[in-house]
Amino acid sequence: MSVIAHVDHGKSTLTDSLVAAAGIIAQEVAGDVRMTDTRADEAERGITIKSTGISLYYEMTDASLKSFTGARDGNEYLINLIDSPGHVDFSSEVTAALRITDGALVVVDCIEGVCVQTETVLRQALGERIRPVLTVNKMDRCFLELQVDGEEAYQTFQRVIENANVIMATYEDPLIGVVQKRGHVFEEMQRPGTPLYNIKAYLPVVESFGFSSQLRAATSGQAFPQCVFDHWEMMMSDPLEAGSQASTLVTDIRKRKGMKEQMTPLSDFEDKL
Repeated sequence: MSVIAHVDHGKSTLTDSLVAAAGIIAQEVAGDVRMTDTRADEAERGITIKSTGISLYYEMTDASLKSFTGARDGNEYLINLIDSPGHVDFSSEVTAALRITDGALVVVDCIEGVCVQTETVLRQALGERIRPVLTVNKMDRCFLELQVDGEEAYQTFQRVIENANVIMATYEDPLIGVVQKRGHVFEEMQRPGTPLYNIKAYLPVVESFGFSSQLRAATSGQAFPQCVFDHWEMMMSDPLEAGSQASTLVTDIRKRKGMKEQMTPLSDFEDKL
């Protein structure tokens, strides 16, 4: 299981709480120990830089599992948990963590809500065909910092969940019910004095068709892309091999251009003499 989120949304603190629940550290020090921040620079800067794994053993009671309807073999569970970075500069660590895990806990600060990197890690999880589980964190901030009443707190939590669902709906894949664009964010910069962000990413040309309308629909018209051709990249698969990535892309292009989906066999172009 991977723990993914925007920077400072509480991944390492949540991981500490899960480690404490497994009896490895005391509940009183959970959140201060930062068990998975093992490097000196992580402790100094207060952020996670490298993905770190830890194995947690839980023995559940029958009462706590009474609502579980899936198949199970006993009440003992071993969970391999990976705490991953939230800063955009360490996105490769998130990808590596997701590729070796079966699930993802997406942590969102209830006050800050869904941020740029939250969408990035969600897209990465969906790109690896992992079903994310949303965790709304730091809920005490609503009452201790903002001093809101129950109804306003409920509206705040609902808005966070709805924003996460919008991102999920943007990436639709037949296998897991969502779709992903095969892009990669490589730069994120806030405009000084404004809440606006400039985000630069690489997106395959074939994925750019319809991207503008999808992005504007997902952000209620608040975001728009400006696409510029940047570079070529070799695709190491055979377009004549049925089911390959290259074959799928070629078929989609032929359909869009109104051509026959079936490619003409190479033998039709060979000299018969």
